[in-house]
Amino acid sequence: MMDTRDCACGQTTVRDEAARWFVRLQEPAVDVEAYRQFETWLGEHPQHRNEFELLQGLWTAADLVPAARLKALCEETPTRNKRRPIMRYAVAASVVAVALGLGLFSGLNHPATYTAEFSTALGERRHVALPDGSVVDLDSRSRIQVRFEKNRRGIELTEGEAMFSVEHDTRRPFVVEAGSGKVTVTGTRFDVLHGSAETRVVVEQGTVKVQGHSAADNDFVSLTAGMGSHVDAQGKVAAAYAVNPAELTAWRSGKLVFNNASLADVAEQVSRYREKPLRIGNAAVGNLRLTSVFKSDNTDALLKALPSILPVAVRTLDDGSQEIISK
Repeated sequence: MMDTRDCACGQTTVRDEAARWFVRLQEPAVDVEAYRQFETWLGEHPQHRNEFELLQGLWTAADLVPAARLKALCEETPTRNKRRPIMRYAVAASVVAVALGLGLFSGLNHPATYTAEFSTALGERRHVALPDGSVVDLDSRSRIQVRFEKNRRGIELTEGEAMFSVEHDTRRPFVVEAGSGKVTVTGTRFDVLHGSAETRVVVEQGTVKVQGHSAADNDFVSLTAGMGSHVDAQGKVAAAYAVNPAELTAWRSGKLVFNNASLADVAEQVSRYREKPLRIGNAAVGNLRLTSVFKSDNTDALLKALPSILPVAVRTLDDGSQEIISK
């Protein structure tokens, strides 16, 4: 049976749906359930994503067109210029007419505020598409708060870890705040880990600017692909150092890769994948180093292997949590 999306009338229907979703996502507040419905719709058919991305691109381009001209396009009849039906319909009808008709935009050159919150449960990973075309991958037990404004795309990573693939936009920098650190980009791909003692930043592609949360604009460390840094609790940013982004972001494929990592760091990361936290008996145990690879959905295997790798033992406490102690 032929999918109706493949015919002319079906394409128009999908374009209408894309326009409605486009406008809805520009509202001052969009709840999590609405965005889940959008993601479901987006994944139902490749044409859904194609039409939505078309509108995103045309909306960005519309900033260069005078508002009066865009309104005039809305008023033109479809038969006036048959050579540009897609441009007239997509830009004028879908973006301008629908948005103005619902009263969601105060001006065509001023992107509306967008706010949302996304989180993951124990053992869950989540792929989040943002309305500007950027994408966020959330690891287990992670949470972000999103606030897009006219001149700034803001994200707060309140816990956990996330990989950001940022759509380039020099007019609206993309700013990620986590703990005492802040990362600013216009378009790139990077990972941020919000730890208990520090915030770690790893760059896979492009360039990012890392600062302490309250640092002056000219006080920052610049990172390029294959480089990393971290910000301590006081907001002090470490000098850039070489990293292996594939190892540090292996959580996206369900792996935990530790390369000379302290047991204290290992315990903190592993705790995100367990019902009860994994504890460290004392500082000496926490300073031991581990190099190994484990599956994030089987951290029991890690605990079982530890005593054969390092001079430690694992004991279960009364509350059901486990603790790594000296052997």
